[in-house]
Amino acid sequence: MARSSTTDQSSRPRGRTRPTLVLSAVAALAMAALTACGASSGAETKGGVTTLRYQGWNNQVTLPELAEDLGYFTGKVKLKWVGNTISGPQDIQSAATGQTDFGGAFGGAVEKLVSSGAPIKAVLNYYGGDAKTFTGYYVLDGSPLESAKDLVGKKVAVNTLGGQNEADVFNELRSAGLSEDDVKKVQLVVLPPTNQEDALRRHQVDVAALSGQFQQLALAHGGLRPLWTQLDQYGQFNGGQYVFRKDVIAKNPEAVRAFVDGVGKAIEWEKKTPQDQVRAEFVKIIEGRKRTNENTESIKYWLSSGVPSSYGVIKDSDFDLWKDWLLSTGSVKEAPDAGDLYTNEFNPHAKQAG
Repeated sequence: MARSSTTDQSSRPRGRTRPTLVLSAVAALAMAALTACGASSGAETKGGVTTLRYQGWNNQVTLPELAEDLGYFTGKVKLKWVGNTISGPQDIQSAATGQTDFGGAFGGAVEKLVSSGAPIKAVLNYYGGDAKTFTGYYVLDGSPLESAKDLVGKKVAVNTLGGQNEADVFNELRSAGLSEDDVKKVQLVVLPPTNQEDALRRHQVDVAALSGQFQQLALAHGGLRPLWTQLDQYGQFNGGQYVFRKDVIAKNPEAVRAFVDGVGKAIEWEKKTPQDQVRAEFVKIIEGRKRTNENTESIKYWLSSGVPSSYGVIKDSDFDLWKDWLLSTGSVKEAPDAGDLYTNEFNPHAKQAG
């Protein structure tokens, strides 16, 4: 069973070598795990229906869960929840090591894991930023900070190291003209999203990366302003992808195709359906699954799918945003080729979307 990740809440600066070493170890573990179990995919097919193991998110409904609820997987795919995660990099590591069959993370984490030799491939986009849903980097109203140039020696709360928040901060610092030495002096403090607003208001950090319900709730409390947002940085963008292990793809191509088709349809359903109806569906799903310590209070802050891509179709440019960060921090020695990172082969809407 996959385990929920734990978050190191200590204050520590960005590391240059740690992400590469960790992901190299993950890749080695993935190969060992697959070898030990005879390269078994873990996915089981009975009566034409393939069961796919996955990790969820507390108090949230994932796109695959929505797709299953809407009937887009019926007769083809069944989901098996094995626990929760609070980190995209951890989620795809679980998929790479065989604890789950698929996982999702931001594109830079996918690139790092592929570069380290992990046998995974991205099959569709599942999150990003649109006009309503994006991450903002917030300070208190009275903060003297006015731009990324002021962050040298300051603390920025992020949900995990090696994830989207770290890449965003790096990209903003470099765009502001900060030197490599100055970039190293900006401290990334790992905190769960639930704790970041409080840490900011207590002056334990100088900037908090807020998104989704945590952003909406913090703004409702007042007293904050954005130092910058992802929309300022990138415009609308595709930020992360669902990945499968290659052995799962090889042994269950039709199940992967049904998964990609169903999740793609769920993305479009969220875009076309009124907010209140989407929120009501989420509430129904969460209340129906009866997981421990879950509530639906944050669902009222859901605004949009956050996926600009039609049906989740992936493009080379979805990975280009992170290459400078990956290479400059030494996370990868060479950026992987697009063909090694992803495929739209299993997305029946790729030609239409293209």
